[in-house]
Amino acid sequence: MNVISCSINALKGLYDISGVEVGQHFYWQIGGFQVHAQVLISSWVVIAILLCSALIAVRNPQTIPTAGQNFFEYVLEFIRDVSKTQIGEEYGPWVPFIGTMFLFIFVSNWSGALLPWKIIQLPHGELAAPTNDINTTVALALLTSVTYFYAGISKKGLGYFSKYIQPTPILLPINILEDFTKPLSLSFRLFGNILADELVVVVLVSLVPLVVPIPVMFLGLFTSGIQALIFATLAAAYIGESMEGHH
Repeated sequence: MNVISCSINALKGLYDISGVEVGQHFYWQIGGFQVHAQVLISSWVVIAILLCSALIAVRNPQTIPTAGQNFFEYVLEFIRDVSKTQIGEEYGPWVPFIGTMFLFIFVSNWSGALLPWKIIQLPHGELAAPTNDINTTVALALLTSVTYFYAGISKKGLGYFSKYIQPTPILLPINILEDFTKPLSLSFRLFGNILADELVVVVLVSLVPLVVPIPVMFLGLFTSGIQALIFATLAAAYIGESMEGHH
């Protein structure tokens, strides 16, 4: 019972952390809801970049691919490989979800370092990468949790829940707790790494404005890409695990 109580507290904690604030923030009041405007604006910019890139990629495909077409085909093949490795032969329907997760997080992370967000002036706070906000990472983690539950139930029906008493019913509380800790680890890992990277760059720029911050910025771009890959790989692994029923 203590473990089940811990599971409920973990879920409540995941909801509560959506209210965590770092620095000043700008909000829109829409009806009776307070909307985090900074996250919405930066997310729309990232989505616009992805949509424009997709339109360019499919606008005029060539039999002999151009350099740009080769690049987009390579990205698609890379996402397929990640999905197939983690999910197995039934990876096909999940490629769009894994690809969307990877590309959104990748472009979001890179936008924090490459886009001049400070040009856009807000009444309060300033724009930054969407993944620099805990609300975004929690939303992505919860979406991943809903997806792997859906994957397991759609394949096995209610028999999916038998995994909680395998290999022995004694492990029921621990297996339940595991499903609550997955979104916690996904959200905090991504949020913590991106926030820390941006803070390190800001501190270095304020202390040593020239030369020194540049290698750190390149390292940040590399780690940002790795974080997107880790999130997408874990999401695919969770989907494959729920469909196969093993840990």
